[in-house]
Amino acid sequence: MFVVDDEHIIADSLTAILNYSGYDAKAFYDGEAALMACETTVPECIISDVVMPGMSGVELAVSIREHFPDCRILLFSGQAATANILEAARRSGHNFEVLQKPVHPSDLLARLEMGSQRPPPAHSSSEPWTL
Repeated sequence: MFVVDDEHIIADSLTAILNYSGYDAKAFYDGEAALMACETTVPECIISDVVMPGMSGVELAVSIREHFPDCRILLFSGQAATANILEAARRSGHNFEVLQKPVHPSDLLARLEMGSQRPPPAHSSSEPWTL
């Protein structure tokens, strides 16, 4: 699982929470780095912020969807401009799951478990974390 966010603290914190919860997660701080990493390791899931400098999360998601259609994509954002970006993607035939920031880790973990073919991680925490 790849976590992509230009805010290092969010990417690192979310990655730590996912790893602690039984997932194998790796943090990336921009879409280009995550896309390059897909050349050697195709993740089961990419969780990405939408609004980032350079490649946006939606651009990353579209590229991933085109090259790795089985990779699950989950986007999150706290910016109002996200609606316009997502609408443009929908018009191009791309519809992505989106969570609003701040996202509580238990909500994210529940969403991941709902859409996953694998059983829930062995250890789930109810810590009051919010990203």
